[in-house]
Amino acid sequence: MSKVFVNIGLSLDGYMAPEGMTMQNPAYKNWGAKWGAMMAWIFNQQHFRENLLKLGPGGDTGPVNDLVRSTSERIGANIMGKRMFDQGESAWPEEAPFHTPVYVLTNMKREPWSRPGGTTFHFINDGLEHALELARESAGSRDIRIAGGADVIQQYLNLGVIDELEIALAPVLFGSGRRLFENLREPGPQFRIDRVLDSPTATHLRYVRQ
Repeated sequence: MSKVFVNIGLSLDGYMAPEGMTMQNPAYKNWGAKWGAMMAWIFNQQHFRENLLKLGPGGDTGPVNDLVRSTSERIGANIMGKRMFDQGESAWPEEAPFHTPVYVLTNMKREPWSRPGGTTFHFINDGLEHALELARESAGSRDIRIAGGADVIQQYLNLGVIDELEIALAPVLFGSGRRLFENLREPGPQFRIDRVLDSPTATHLRYVRQ
């Protein structure tokens, strides 16, 4: 059976996004520089540059690049919240960097939106469970990534359906923003450490459900 997993970047003080991160206000509290510092590790990876952003050949190879490749190849469907979609709609290239069906949790009614390269956004109005059911159907034997934002990840953690957490912990401090681990019910799911891969720009942590 396919697995449900989270794969995100995180600041050292536990934030997924800096305060005020909106494409409409790029200068607010210098959020762009903060987010860029947190995610700097991935932009030089060969697989990310060549296959997800389509920037052309080049980039770093090695264990971190292998990790990026294996993560992207396991994904059969993505789930995200409306806030994350709204930010990305104006920022992603025409060939959005997912290449799978993407299920967007929203109250908005909208027809599916297909992009070049295999990404189709589906807008789901009837809850987390239905989005996950549809994602499982389309993913087949591949896995489902809960892409974000933090509140969506928290809701799926509270449902008890997340099997794995993959976190790239960057040595940057935000001070404020959207925390990953808030609003969790007790008792929460239990995880064990499965893998640690360190690099100068991030420590890559993988936790699996006990």
